[in-house]
Amino acid sequence: MNKEKSNKYETLIYLFPVLEKYKNEEIKIEDKGLVRYINLDMPTLYTGGVFSKKKFGKSKMSLIERLINNMMRTEDFTGKKTKALKVVKRAIEIIEKRTKKNPLQIVVNAIQNAAPREEIIRLQFGGIAVPRAVDVAPQRRIDIALRNICQGAISASHKNKKSMENCLADEILKAANNDSSSFAISRKDDIERIARSAR
Repeated sequence: MNKEKSNKYETLIYLFPVLEKYKNEEIKIEDKGLVRYINLDMPTLYTGGVFSKKKFGKSKMSLIERLINNMMRTEDFTGKKTKALKVVKRAIEIIEKRTKKNPLQIVVNAIQNAAPREEIIRLQFGGIAVPRAVDVAPQRRIDIALRNICQGAISASHKNKKSMENCLADEILKAANNDSSSFAISRKDDIERIARSAR
């Protein structure tokens, strides 16, 4: 049993040597609402959906695994976990080369900046649908941020000479710097602007 575990851990170190290098560094999560929902353990990359039917099960999954799963949302990566894994791994290496900082801290900063705090729901009053602003649950905030980061990277790679991993690294770095040219940040700003007008 212990032998199997050590082999599995060695495989993870091989896949993410950059994360292994920074594993003892403390990562700061400034948004207190997200602390319980961001799991920064070494990624167990193939959990096989064991948390899918458990309440708040996603928060037990590694943040990197969730990023890889979100990369598989579009036609380019549907069902191709190994391909998505390689892209995320290379993107993390690119972030580390460019910033010379802990890439996991950069990813956490990107998610904090790209997570919307308010959105709208539609309430039915008779035959009329009225928009109302509501606070977004922390679990949903992380889901939206991850989804928008991955969608922004994939849409940026179309009709572009840049590789997919460079596009993903660019999107994460822009979101971490709160740059409005980032797809995830612009989507968050749009959602919050619409919510402010519906208060």
